[in-house]
Amino acid sequence: MENPAAFWGALFFILLIAGANFLMYAIVRGVTRSGNKNFLETLSNTLNPNARKKDESMQELRQRIEELEKSKKDRAGDSE
Repeated sequence: MENPAAFWGALFFILLIAGANFLMYAIVRGVTRSGNKNFLETLSNTLNPNARKKDESMQELRQRIEELEKSKKDRAGDSE
């Protein structure tokens, strides 16, 4: 072998590609075996975990607004 740097570079590149393929395989296998009802929803949650946090905060906001509206109606009913 004339150039050992080329050998190590090629070996690193092959290992990098093999590692990326293994990682993608593991992600897809985990998504398909999770048992959830919707494959695309599970995949999007896997790739973007911040969306779940946003949904939870929006749900908390909706609940708080409902509580405030309910207490406002109760106060209006008490004054009549």
